[in-house]
Amino acid sequence: MARIIMIGAGGVATVCAHKIAQNEDVFTDFMIASRRKEKCDEIVKSLKAKGIGQNMNISTAQVDADDVEQLKALFSDFRPELCINLALPYQDLTIMDACLACGVNYLDTANYEPRDEAHFEYSWQWAYADRFREAGLTAILGCGFDPGVSGIYTAYAAKHHFDEIHNLDIVDCNGGNHHKAFATNFNPEINIREITQKGLYYKDGEWIETEPLEIHRTLTYPSIGPRESYLMHHEELESLVKNYPTIRQARFWMTFGQQYLTYLDVIQNIGMSRIDEIEYEAPLAVDEGTVLPEGHPTTAKVKIVPLQFLKAVLPNPQDLGENYDGETSIGCRIKGVKDGKEKTYYVYNNCKHQEAYKETGMQGVSYTTGVPAMIGAMMFVKGLWRKPGVWNVENFDPDPFMEQLNQQGLPWVEVFDGDLEL
Repeated sequence: MARIIMIGAGGVATVCAHKIAQNEDVFTDFMIASRRKEKCDEIVKSLKAKGIGQNMNISTAQVDADDVEQLKALFSDFRPELCINLALPYQDLTIMDACLACGVNYLDTANYEPRDEAHFEYSWQWAYADRFREAGLTAILGCGFDPGVSGIYTAYAAKHHFDEIHNLDIVDCNGGNHHKAFATNFNPEINIREITQKGLYYKDGEWIETEPLEIHRTLTYPSIGPRESYLMHHEELESLVKNYPTIRQARFWMTFGQQYLTYLDVIQNIGMSRIDEIEYEAPLAVDEGTVLPEGHPTTAKVKIVPLQFLKAVLPNPQDLGENYDGETSIGCRIKGVKDGKEKTYYVYNNCKHQEAYKETGMQGVSYTTGVPAMIGAMMFVKGLWRKPGVWNVENFDPDPFMEQLNQQGLPWVEVFDGDLEL
């Protein structure tokens, strides 16, 4: 019997909830909690409409994930064994604090970043390792696709196909079309912060910084074809070079269309990607027909964060699925040696947006993150991934996870000794 609480009610959480409900033999009691309880209730309604999770005890709750005391009260009341954190990266540490206080194990899909600085790294969460170990609790970091499956793919390659990994290139292509002028595939605030950061890659023991999207090249993706791919900073590189010290070079590549980049350039140039507060004088909101007393102010000064305002007017990523066609292709292209011989290895998954939508109501980008989060929870519940401390996914046995990827909708393909283009 497994009591699981999931914090978050966005696209990834919707997918994760559907996959949890499809695995009633593993999960028995499931709570969905978010700042807006009505969004949690909508997910439950979707599960019922699809006839899944009928033998589970499913409940919802309201919680502010920025408030440790609220989280502690909720955890103490529900008493979950594991918390799946699918909230915002800013909230990772408050949720981890509440887990420690209440004896709850922890899993997330993205590492912590401060709200007021577009910067992310694992150091803040790795600093919790001793506290989780002393409490006998397991924390699993970065269990989405990238980070997540990208680390599992690397661990699987190291276990089965290489004595030493020398070059690792993680390649992420969205070959789909949502038929919007501009939209992001997950939370716009997080997405734009990530893309507009400086690039970073690892080479010969050093981290090399680049200007945002400065380095790019054309790569060919299975069933999609050639796409311009841009070098970015991505968090899993930090843990993978630490856990596989034979790696000489590690990079992360993501595709973007020219229209997307043009809009992004405009957003930056007009200041809408700023994450600092600005003061704006806005007209007072009054009911129609209301007459303000003579001399009463008709405006008020309010503080807004431009990027958060932009998020409010952009299309909601959760609403993109219905008209989204095409597919994603995400994988690892690896060079190294086995038995003294050089070899290459490419392992990847392709996910069709429409198939993801038909199953969960969400597009493929949400699907590829939500499914691994459920599988990570399954690994924990089954006792396959339990180890007191704070860990990245590659610190665990990849084999049972890889098996579940094939069973849960993200089958993988291997290519041996092919041209990696990198």
